[in-house]
Amino acid sequence: MHPDRTSTTRFSVPVDAALRTAGWQPGRWDIGQAEIWADTLRAHTSPAGHRHAVFPAAVEAWAEFGGLHVVPTGPGRQIAPTALHLDPMHGLHLARTLGDLGRALGTEVSPLGAETDTAAVLAIDTEGRVYALDHTGDWYLGADIDRALTTLVTGITPARLTTA
Repeated sequence: MHPDRTSTTRFSVPVDAALRTAGWQPGRWDIGQAEIWADTLRAHTSPAGHRHAVFPAAVEAWAEFGGLHVVPTGPGRQIAPTALHLDPMHGLHLARTLGDLGRALGTEVSPLGAETDTAAVLAIDTEGRVYALDHTGDWYLGADIDRALTTLVTGITPARLTTA
């Protein structure tokens, strides 16, 4: 297959277009920046002693998508699509919150970025599942970053997490 067409099988046209406009391309991999973020998160301790979890799924997501400002252009399928800044530093001061979410889910969670319009924090777990945390609750965005990006960029209503 022609290299310029490989991503069309990975992402839908609107998601692919938004990612490419943000500077993503197939094969993008900035492991140097991902390691800087990993070191910064590992070194941070909250005033109450909470620390961030850093694990391969998070580092891989940062390496491929970190630093991107993704701005959807379509109307959204069910809700308004979400503009994103994929930078884990948005969650730097949320070690306790992310730790609490991880414990509730039975996993570890690391920051991934933020929804720029709502200030919701995006997080990823050790299996690569992606979540959003905002003032209204915690949301499941997808089983992996590709599905989460599709949910956010195309305006699919995410599932609310319950801790019942």
